[in-house]
Amino acid sequence: MQQSPRSDRVTVARVLRPHGRRGEVAAEILTDFPERLTRLKSAELWNEKTATAKRVAVRKCWLSHSRGGQAIFHFENSDSISDAEKLIGLEVQIPLAERIPLPNASYYVTDLIGCEVCEENGATVGLVGDVQFTGEGAAKNPILVVDSARGELLIPLAQEICRSVNIEARRIEVVLPEGLRDLN
Repeated sequence: MQQSPRSDRVTVARVLRPHGRRGEVAAEILTDFPERLTRLKSAELWNEKTATAKRVAVRKCWLSHSRGGQAIFHFENSDSISDAEKLIGLEVQIPLAERIPLPNASYYVTDLIGCEVCEENGATVGLVGDVQFTGEGAAKNPILVVDSARGELLIPLAQEICRSVNIEARRIEVVLPEGLRDLN
């Protein structure tokens, strides 16, 4: 999920193109829980260019496995190809409070971005600017992209390195392996 510029909402999909002739749209899935999209009754369509949002009812949503997996939405008042074309590029958003609770020691990327990264001795390493993933499927490994005084530092989000993650305090305590700073 991607954090919206509006701190109370999160983006779960982005409209890519019309799908069919009845106003449906194909959307890029931006959540680790795509099945939840099929249960949405409503959403906000966020237009980043105009910084405006419009609340809409979701008539139907299903998941398509073509093109690497997409969500097909049919929104209220979208009844034709031309209606669907007007939705291209809009972000499908839900309230932050409606995110699915995660198991212990799991974090939303949006919660990690902006956290201060500190060493056990209290020295500040930098701020998390992004999270990248290596590997495929269930073997995805998160890497914190930390903006430090010496430039970008890539830190694996592993328990052996990230000893304490406190989302409420916006702080991650790390023990950096020897040589990690030199690799970056």
